[in-house]
Amino acid sequence: MNDGAIELDKRPGRIEVSPAAISTAASRVILECYGVVGIADRKLKHGKAELLDDRRYHRGIVVSIQGESVVVDVYIIVEYGTRISEVANNVINNVREALQRMLGAASVRVKVNVQGLRISG
Repeated sequence: MNDGAIELDKRPGRIEVSPAAISTAASRVILECYGVVGIADRKLKHGKAELLDDRRYHRGIVVSIQGESVVVDVYIIVEYGTRISEVANNVINNVREALQRMLGAASVRVKVNVQGLRISG
């Protein structure tokens, strides 16, 4: 494997999927989830969550390969007034499903970190 890519066993060749590709796929799914305002930076800026634009989503989605598992840490901002646990579970389930489909049933673990709440308007 190269650069932490996940290797998919597809005969007669070999397929490697980079963490950046996994991150991009996850970002699309996250943004479609109910109650998600956007993807946030991992680090708070002056105690507040920073909403990232699409060129910087990699700062709010961390993909790591642990053995045969893909672990995805996501940092999001949630719509004020929504049930945080429901939004987080929705993100976990949707991202896991999409990545398992994309990677061919690889083991996927998703961890959601809610960095802040926002009132949309």
